[in-house]
Amino acid sequence: MDPMKALIPLPSQPPPGCPFSPPQEYTELRIEHPVSRVSMPDGSWAWLLTRYSDIRSALSDSRFSSDVNAPGFPRSGMVTAGEGSSLIRTDPPEHGRRRRMLTHSFTVKSVSALRRRIQQITDQLCDEMEEQKRKDGPDGSVDLVRSLALPLPSLVISLLLGVPYEDRVLFQSITATVLSRVNTEGERTTARKELRAYLDHLVASKEADPGDDILSELVHERMREGQLTREEVTGTATLLLIAGHETTANMIGLGALTLVRNPRAADELREDPSLMPGAVEELLRFHSITRSGPRRAAIADVEVGGQLIKAGEGIVCAVASANRDPEQFPDADTVDIRRRNAQHHIAFGYGVHQCLGQSLARAELEISLNTLLTRFPELRLAVEFAEIPFRSDMLVYGCHALPVTW
Repeated sequence: MDPMKALIPLPSQPPPGCPFSPPQEYTELRIEHPVSRVSMPDGSWAWLLTRYSDIRSALSDSRFSSDVNAPGFPRSGMVTAGEGSSLIRTDPPEHGRRRRMLTHSFTVKSVSALRRRIQQITDQLCDEMEEQKRKDGPDGSVDLVRSLALPLPSLVISLLLGVPYEDRVLFQSITATVLSRVNTEGERTTARKELRAYLDHLVASKEADPGDDILSELVHERMREGQLTREEVTGTATLLLIAGHETTANMIGLGALTLVRNPRAADELREDPSLMPGAVEELLRFHSITRSGPRRAAIADVEVGGQLIKAGEGIVCAVASANRDPEQFPDADTVDIRRRNAQHHIAFGYGVHQCLGQSLARAELEISLNTLLTRFPELRLAVEFAEIPFRSDMLVYGCHALPVTW
């Protein structure tokens, strides 16, 4: 097959009956044509990268731009198309300037100071789970997504940003619309406008009555001094609010499900909680919840994996494929909580655009999974595995619901 002539649809779905696995096409392409042309939803085309080494190389190469307005950027099907004010849509040096305004809030030291509060929130949510189970009796079940996986990161990012937690239903509903594969672009655009209007109102309230939170700091220390425009503040808030709860919520659900289905690993983690940080890295590697990966546009001719990518051509990085690349991770389709190199996954991206909130996500995952294992040692699924509603209709993968009992 000539990669210049071959054109296949951009893979997106897991194999039938195997919801934990990336699309089967990734495996085939990674072996035969690791840099291949794929057709996008609007009929345009881009290069799909499926090999770990090629994706790391591309994501750290300044000749690839994150700007959606760069010629050839593969915007088709992107939920963030048109949000040019977002931090992740800027290139150096502008990207570095704006990222530095936020870095101090997400350092390992800052997140360490939050761990006690994250633990308190987790304990409270688990108390509520126990109370619900007590009321429902021995045959009752609890939806782990609604009871823990979604509210925990939503509460934490609300606290950090200064978003009233009572507004969570609004921003969670809007996020679900924006990230849905089945909604029309018009519906997603309407939802984005609703979120922007909400955040514009919130920015105005921070101008009048600032608090001790990230959004107040951006408004009073950056926007008023002319370092950021109101649109840039709102775009940053949109990114942090959506990314700060949606991705971690789905990883908590998938992580809990994986451990429930691997009782030996769960027992090892109960006996030795020091294994949990490594287990979290392995779960992040194994699941890679963003299936269609980072996108870039070449602003100069670049050779990747032996294939010339010309200026003005776009690339899609299949991170889920890279994290299952056996050249980097032997026995890659197996969860191994003692895997020595799991931390080299690229679930948080790579290069200058590596996820700003990764330390926070790790802390929330470690604390929530540790607490689940210790509080509910007999935790099990309340339905058959085949009955779990996986998020094949969403751009961020996970479970819509996860009924459990104990």
